[in-house]
Amino acid sequence: MRDDEMGLSGHMRCRESGLGTVNPTQHYFYHPPLDGLFSTYQFKSRGLVVPVRYCEHFHFLFLIRRVAQMDPLRLSLNPNKQLKEEFVSNLTGSSMLEIASLSTIVPILMVLRHWNCTDHSNVISLKKKDDLPSGIKIWRDNIAVLLMDFLWVILPILSAFTVLSDWANLCAAFLISILLIFFLVKRYVFSSSYRSKEKSETVYAIRSFVSSYRVSMMIVTCLCILAVDFKIYPRRYAKTETYGTGLMDLGVGSFVVANALVSRQARNVTSVKWKDAIRSVSPLLLLGIARLIFTAGVDYQVHVGEYGVHWNFFFTLAAISLLTSILSIHSRYSGLLGILILIGYQIFLMCGLNNYLLSNERTKNIVSQNKEGLFSIFGYWGMYLIGVQLGNHLFFAHTQCKQSRSIQWTRMSIWIVCILFWLMTIFLDKFVERVSRRMCNLGYVTFVLAQNFQVLAILSLSDLIPGSKLSLLEEAFNRNLLGLFVLANILTGVINLTVDTLSASPLVSFFILVLYTLTLSLFGGFALLASIRLKFW
Repeated sequence: MRDDEMGLSGHMRCRESGLGTVNPTQHYFYHPPLDGLFSTYQFKSRGLVVPVRYCEHFHFLFLIRRVAQMDPLRLSLNPNKQLKEEFVSNLTGSSMLEIASLSTIVPILMVLRHWNCTDHSNVISLKKKDDLPSGIKIWRDNIAVLLMDFLWVILPILSAFTVLSDWANLCAAFLISILLIFFLVKRYVFSSSYRSKEKSETVYAIRSFVSSYRVSMMIVTCLCILAVDFKIYPRRYAKTETYGTGLMDLGVGSFVVANALVSRQARNVTSVKWKDAIRSVSPLLLLGIARLIFTAGVDYQVHVGEYGVHWNFFFTLAAISLLTSILSIHSRYSGLLGILILIGYQIFLMCGLNNYLLSNERTKNIVSQNKEGLFSIFGYWGMYLIGVQLGNHLFFAHTQCKQSRSIQWTRMSIWIVCILFWLMTIFLDKFVERVSRRMCNLGYVTFVLAQNFQVLAILSLSDLIPGSKLSLLEEAFNRNLLGLFVLANILTGVINLTVDTLSASPLVSFFILVLYTLTLSLFGGFALLASIRLKFW
């Protein structure tokens, strides 16, 4: 084969069909006189000299491509970064009704599982005839229970958020009907057996359905952070660009509310030493810094409109925790302070701050580059303070002797709070300013509180059937909430860097999401059964 056929003569440009171009100003070949069947060529690329042997019967042009990829300026672990960023940009969200339907599906599935769940601490009955060692049998039976929880709760949630998303309202209505029928059958058809249980067993504790609420929030968050990168996940559920309501808009706000309801301040533990405050914030700061380094190091996609150039979710949580610890506000007054902060912040937004935060113009100033993340702290802090007072009033202000009465009172109060926040959200969205997660305005705060208390209200129905139990899956997640969230972020990053999520078919996408959520569930289950707490602080 002649040199001109190979395209290697002199400094000629060497093209490789579908694989790119070798620029003669950067990459060129030098070859000595032909010597027999094989000849040695030298491929030079910015000072890198690699000998390339070729046979006159075969093309070795793929070697040219491999060497060209060794150029550090062309190296990228995430070649589809820009496409992935555009895939989650300029979105307007969904309707509040659809988001409310999705927020109904999740807790109903968990309540139905509670009503059919035995006490998993006693499910293992070691029989004398069993030849398996007791330890192996315990692990086997518990993993079987965990898989059943996965099929009952997580798989339907995943289906509702993806393949059944067009029928979200219908799915919610169907599950409400199932819940009512199930309740009537359990409560009245088998009323005698359940009344005997009600006398002998402790009523489903208030803090148990609070734990279920926190777990439900974590499950949805972990699922969505990966699902949003696939086309099987509807774009209307992703985060909105400026105004609007999307399912993923609830993420950071739900974390804030979930932390506030059970925080030290809600439990009236206000005297916190500086050392303890810094220690509680340090893991969030470390995670925020680690995320910043990781995204920059592997060229990972980052939607700057969410928090800014450098800011992220972990920094927001750390800032809120630090502010609350510094001021040491009693839960009795935290709600009032939160309302004042939110009203003041909303006034500034309507006086022109909203235009600044929604504009794409950024200077080299650190505040300008992270304006969304920095200014939204006021909204999230106000939300947190309101959550502190509500958590104290609803869950920690009752004495033990009033427990049976307080459960009924708490359930009714949660439903009332939920309805009030929904009415406020509709009013603010229509007459004041549309809901905006990017700015964390007043409408967004009430929207998040309405959605979260809706989930709490539905989960509070669990104790209507005496003998209801938390599932093993919930226990597993509840034991290592932050650890599993970190694992979910790591798995999401690995999958995005190894899989072309934008071109994956619906079947492949669904299979990956099932495998991903199953991995999280099994990891949490193993940690629970092995008594491992993923906490380093």
